[in-house]
Amino acid sequence: MARYSIGIDLGTTNSAVSYFDLGANASRGREQTMLALPQVTSLGVVEKKTLLPSFLYLPNEQEFPAGGLALPWEKKKRDAVVGEFARGHGSKVPMRLVSSAKSWLSHAAVDRQSAILPWQAPADVARVSPLAASAQFLGHMRAAWDHQFKDTPFAEQDVVLTVPASFDAAARELTLSAAQQAGLPNVTLLEEPQAAFYAWTEQAGESFRKHVRPGDVILVVDVGGGTSDFSLIAVSDQGGELQLTRVAVGDHILLGGDNMDLALAHSVNQRLAADGKKLDAWQFNALTFACRTAKEEMFASAKMKHAPLVIPGRGSSLVGGTIKADLTREELTRVLTEGFFPQSAVTELPQTARRGGLAQLALPYAQDAGITRHLAAFLTRQAHALATAHDAPVKVTGQAFVHPTAVLFNGGVFRATALKQRVVDVLNQWLAADRGQPVKELEGAELDLAVARGAAYYGWARHGHGLRIRGGTARAYYVGVEAAVPAVPGMEPPVRALCVAPFGMEEGTQADVPPQEFGLVVGEPTHFRFFASSVRRDDVVGTMLEDPAGNEELEEVAPIETTLPARGGDAGKLIPVNLQAAVTAIGTLELRCLEKGGAGQWKLELNVRMKE
Repeated sequence: MARYSIGIDLGTTNSAVSYFDLGANASRGREQTMLALPQVTSLGVVEKKTLLPSFLYLPNEQEFPAGGLALPWEKKKRDAVVGEFARGHGSKVPMRLVSSAKSWLSHAAVDRQSAILPWQAPADVARVSPLAASAQFLGHMRAAWDHQFKDTPFAEQDVVLTVPASFDAAARELTLSAAQQAGLPNVTLLEEPQAAFYAWTEQAGESFRKHVRPGDVILVVDVGGGTSDFSLIAVSDQGGELQLTRVAVGDHILLGGDNMDLALAHSVNQRLAADGKKLDAWQFNALTFACRTAKEEMFASAKMKHAPLVIPGRGSSLVGGTIKADLTREELTRVLTEGFFPQSAVTELPQTARRGGLAQLALPYAQDAGITRHLAAFLTRQAHALATAHDAPVKVTGQAFVHPTAVLFNGGVFRATALKQRVVDVLNQWLAADRGQPVKELEGAELDLAVARGAAYYGWARHGHGLRIRGGTARAYYVGVEAAVPAVPGMEPPVRALCVAPFGMEEGTQADVPPQEFGLVVGEPTHFRFFASSVRRDDVVGTMLEDPAGNEELEEVAPIETTLPARGGDAGKLIPVNLQAAVTAIGTLELRCLEKGGAGQWKLELNVRMKE
């Protein structure tokens, strides 16, 4: 039996681990601790820090002396290093630095299990996959725990691993695969905004009931290093007890601290260019890293008015020698506030820029940097979805958008008070224009640590100690079914979307798709298309939708490519099957294909955990 509940925040920029002693909690109340994470900070130096920067550096064989990167639990020469040294040294040699691995793990347009990182690195640089990089971070955290808690191995504890609420089923499955590669075969996934809310309830204790009441709608705004996540949590009364239900999550928006670092670097670069100092691509990368460090330092200290920036020189030309600049508090606030949290109307939605005919393949960052505009799109879209749902837990009749009554911020970006205040101001302007009441801010826990703390608290709550957030799957899921039509030269058979898991389907439940004629291809390579919707709340198992590719309420998720086993001479045949869907206890969606009139059974599995 597990002694500890462990929460892992596998972040885009920083990772952290928190834990509860389950035995101690049972007898003396909640006792939560952050795990000290030993990491190389300079050659031959290891320090313990609460945060592990999510950066992986891949040195060449002769770059460092033997033992220079040794860790307390591993003295041999290392072919990679993670953490503080990786981030600092990698800023000087960016072609060997893997960053934003978590964002790449969610990028459906690339093979996330292939060695593609560092992206566009020279041919002589060894590469790793986004999956392997994520496993390296998790493996470091596991080893750090096992070094300090030798009698209670990490893999034997109750481990909760967080993911963005907007991660699709494939990204969730890959996160589980990374955990398995890191020696963590059994983990539970939890949405990051929910983890942040759990951290708030843990910090507030029983007094949290004084801050929320039935009828409240809590908006969680989570802006991390790589993504912006929005969630809505409804508060209701169930038999005299408070009940929390996650009613909506936003789309996957690659927009966060990384974009802000680039914006700051661009602003400083313009000043340098005006002074005749031109930076090449390598130096601009170094400037971006310097801006990130300066941003974090000024977020941590409100009294800090400016931070120095140092950009290494290149050769003996005009840009030779070290270039110095600074980032002022005024510039930091202006660039981030006006650029990423602009004053806008709730009707002002994200803009899509016209693209060039050719574009370099990279992470699919959001084209509109205005987080407030993405928030407006989320609230208005969910208002329409809730207004048309037959059992919506939130009333939106006559409202142009969902009216939150409280807002909880998460993510290191919001250590800047000005950014939180801007979001509150914009929300209140929208609410006043739509005859709503002002929103109140729920003061959160430490923003860099809240997700890990909330994940550990959730693990503790699962043992019957605390209030849990309900909600089931936050999307409806559909499988693509080819229509049976006569062959026409040059025309692909039309595909329809069959609902197999409705919105809110609970774990541990299953549903039979109403009998229809389905034929399953076995014994040869094939692929299965899947779709999801965060707004279609009333579709039931068996609902069939025409033209899913042209349906704006559906998004296509990564397909499953496989060869299902065949018996005897069945290879290449269409086997008549009935379909059954189930959401398992660990949060995976199983689509079971049961042979009609026979014993054949085939199973397809997607990870869709988006609850609690």
